[in-house]
Amino acid sequence: QEVGPLLRAAHRRPPLGRVSAPEGAAEAGELVRARNLAVGWPGRRPVLEGVDLSLSVGDRVLITGPSGGGKSTLAGVLTGARASNEGLLLLRGLDRTSLGPRAWRKMVAQAPQFHENHIFENTLAFNVLMGSSWPASPPDLARARALCDRLGLGPLLDRMPAGLNQVVGESGWQLSHGERSRVFLARALLQGAEVVVLDESFAALDP
Repeated sequence: QEVGPLLRAAHRRPPLGRVSAPEGAAEAGELVRARNLAVGWPGRRPVLEGVDLSLSVGDRVLITGPSGGGKSTLAGVLTGARASNEGLLLLRGLDRTSLGPRAWRKMVAQAPQFHENHIFENTLAFNVLMGSSWPASPPDLARARALCDRLGLGPLLDRMPAGLNQVVGESGWQLSHGERSRVFLARALLQGAEVVVLDESFAALDP
């Protein structure tokens, strides 16, 4: 009886109104701002330290470095999968606490490294649209087909008897390494996020 009101309040979603960013927190067109980010584990040398980053609308940034240099760790921090130990990370001038994890995930999509991604035993349409909307509407399916064609999956779809509705996965149509990589790319791009992080997504693809 005592905690019931708290539980019911947690399920309510009252309108939050407009959240104002601190003055000067985001410049015009700036999507991402990171200042002095540090990520590490207790008793170990930090994986990342003193990271400053600014990304604006339309930017395409390639981050290179040796294995173990922290590229995937940075990707995880940007997507909200990992927390930084120090520093500031803003999306459109707001931090993750202000936006909330749900809104953050809508703004940042990721295609993780191949070994961290999966083809699920379902239709190809489900596998590419699972991050955006399901069940898929006809416009969603048309958008997915157009993007698959642009990513070089057109010949695969033409071979499949059911096209996008073909079941793939363990007991379905088997996809090659490169085809899977293209599906992972489509899945990330079809989410319509403002920021898309690709982690070694082209490693299995020809030039």
